[in-house]
Amino acid sequence: MMLLPLAATAFSTAIILLLCLGDPKRRRSARMTGEGQGTAIRRVLAGAALLPGLFYAVSGSGAAFLIWLGGCGVAGWLVTLLLSPAQSGETQQR
Repeated sequence: MMLLPLAATAFSTAIILLLCLGDPKRRRSARMTGEGQGTAIRRVLAGAALLPGLFYAVSGSGAAFLIWLGGCGVAGWLVTLLLSPAQSGETQQR
C-alpha cells in the first residue's frame, strides 16, 4: 500500500519535469532553440500532474495525499535545481 503514493509521486514528477523542459521563459533565458510548449499543453500537463492528488483527496486517504503532496514539492525543487542554468557554481552578475 505504501508503494502506490510513491508511484503517484513518480508520475507527477515526470510531468513536472516535462513542464520544466518545455517552459518557454526558461528556454528563452537559457538561450535554447524552439518555442517550448503552448499554454493549452502546459495546462493539460498541470492538470494531469494533479490527478493522483485529486484521487487521494476524494478517496479519503489523507496519509497517501500528504505523502504525494510532500513528494511533489521536493521533486519540484529538485527538478528546478538540476535544470537551473547557474548550476556550475558561478554567480551571475546583473
